[in-house]
Amino acid sequence: MQRFSQNLHLTIQQSIEGDRAAQKAIFDALAPKMMAVCLRYTGDRESAEDVLQDGFVTLFSKLESYTGDGSFEGWARKIFVNTALMSLRKKDALRDSGDLEIVSGQASESASQLQAIGYKELMGLIAELPPMYRTAFNLFVIEGYPHKDIAEALGITEATSRSHVQRARAYLQERIKKM
Repeated sequence: MQRFSQNLHLTIQQSIEGDRAAQKAIFDALAPKMMAVCLRYTGDRESAEDVLQDGFVTLFSKLESYTGDGSFEGWARKIFVNTALMSLRKKDALRDSGDLEIVSGQASESASQLQAIGYKELMGLIAELPPMYRTAFNLFVIEGYPHKDIAEALGITEATSRSHVQRARAYLQERIKKM
């Protein structure tokens, strides 16, 4: 990864020119992180692998548009997030998928509860969320999108975006409490 970072512009240029070794270097450097992004949105490995493949097709087709402003990884992440959103839309998975059952209502955040579980467990809990809640949560909490942009991307209102994120948080907090 470090060698890739040092020669980023050269690797990108070679990749644009069709150099398979350069394309493989980009794939090898980004695939593990982008797979994690895909998993967060799709909730299952098979769908995530499909989104990952589609994301790389898009990335390589748009590689010439990378200007060098900002991080390459950040630029790539946007492609994979958008690819995941398109996949969810195609499957009609973003249709509001019911309410989350939150037993005790609003759970309070506790740092000690979060520290008690690992990354894999937390990602597993996020994957259990219904697609619309998981997507809104990922876009807001993990990617840092404002509710206005989430609402546009998902075809919902800003208030609905806020509600989905709040309900997803409460559900996750309740599940963490029970662990």
